[in-house]
Amino acid sequence: MEDMLLLLYFLSLCVLFAFGLHGLVMIYYYHKVQKITHHEPIELGTDVPMVTIQLPVFNEMYVVDRLVKSVCAMDYPKDRMEIQLLDDSTDESVDVGRALVAEYAALGYDIKHIHRVDRSGYKAGALKEGLEKAKGDYVAIFDADFVPKPEFLRKTLPYFVDNKIGMVQTRWEHLNEEYSFLTRAQALALDGHFVIEQQIRHKAGFFINFNGTAGVWRKSTILDAGNWHSDTLAEDLDLSYRAQLRGWKFVFLNDVTSPAELPADINSLKTQQFRWTKGAVETAIKLLPQVWRSSVALKVKLECTVHLTSNIVFPFIMLVAFLNLPLVIIKNTTGGYDTYFNMMSIFVLASISTFMFYMYAQRAIHLDWRRRLLLFPVFMAGSMGLAVNNSRAVLEALVGKKTEFKRTPKFRIEEANDEWRKKKYVQKKIGFAVVLELGLAVYFAIGIATSISYSEISAIPFQLMFLMGFGTVGILSLRHAMGR
Repeated sequence: MEDMLLLLYFLSLCVLFAFGLHGLVMIYYYHKVQKITHHEPIELGTDVPMVTIQLPVFNEMYVVDRLVKSVCAMDYPKDRMEIQLLDDSTDESVDVGRALVAEYAALGYDIKHIHRVDRSGYKAGALKEGLEKAKGDYVAIFDADFVPKPEFLRKTLPYFVDNKIGMVQTRWEHLNEEYSFLTRAQALALDGHFVIEQQIRHKAGFFINFNGTAGVWRKSTILDAGNWHSDTLAEDLDLSYRAQLRGWKFVFLNDVTSPAELPADINSLKTQQFRWTKGAVETAIKLLPQVWRSSVALKVKLECTVHLTSNIVFPFIMLVAFLNLPLVIIKNTTGGYDTYFNMMSIFVLASISTFMFYMYAQRAIHLDWRRRLLLFPVFMAGSMGLAVNNSRAVLEALVGKKTEFKRTPKFRIEEANDEWRKKKYVQKKIGFAVVLELGLAVYFAIGIATSISYSEISAIPFQLMFLMGFGTVGILSLRHAMGR
């Protein structure tokens, strides 16, 4: 039994170690390609292309007006801009959206309210239906939590002068980053994805992904790649890979940003993380075979594999967490494993790699990056705490269980005194996952006591991080569901 537990623990650590060290690969490419710059295209003149702006929304009564107003304020000729409010709402958001469209249509904007009642295909279905009516050769997409800047189209469209460019993605900014520890931790994670992963993959010639919003597509690229599919929860990632497998090139603009609202409550964040995690694994199952059969370079295939499968770390985080306490007991009650335990110290390198990954991201875009990195332990603990939620997403994807596309609730949280607790859409359901998270927190409290009794000091920092992660996520889930 001891040998089986040790082997399972070792294999789990190897998986986490491999994906953790991928951060060093990204840092290597960061130094290798950081001098590569975009060849700035010529700015748009007066003869600008027709653009369709799609705004997919579902029950967004608090933010739909902010979205529509910011889009209509874009620095772009009215007669060359078509706006589609793709509204699948089932509540009073429909009336809000319809009134907004009527208001701006009266001001001369080419804006339409396209309301569906069946919501077939969810977001992908709405985008596909809107595309059938789209006038523009280019399609910009913004989710309800975004507030695009006036210069967005003039900063992105010039890159399409290259006929091989199929999509241009901008970096997300955060409207409410300083709202709480929760939003600051999310900002840290997203900055790492955009500043390091997206930028480096683009410059190094790897596949990147459309992030579902704040980007522009060439309409013919969408059609050539097979249009939007709704068989995964990551319709954006799915289409991105299909398009790049067809030979289209994507551009990521790190210096062009689009502000968005981060989820302010933990249950909304869990919904978002579940969808992103499950959708990525579904896309991996669907498209990785095509990637490996394609003619792209081996290094691109390897990076695609890491990109699409990185979320499988969550079940292994759960295994490492559960096995930590038994291994402390084995180490201190059973002889003959000293060499094994000494060898496992090398796995600490994965944590160092992860820290460096986020350090480079913060240093690249923030002058106060040192202060921001003080949040790194909180971010790591939170990532561990979300392992229950995200492991379920991975397992459901692996067994082929299909679930509906649940959008992330938005509450128009921008300032420190903005409130979400008493608003509609707050998720009040408490599932078994919360019970498991709180149970694991108790488990690690016992683990810390056990480590202290054995003077196993080296195990305590990781046990504390697991305790903080599962405990914080579980308690916040309860409190936020109760509107506290």
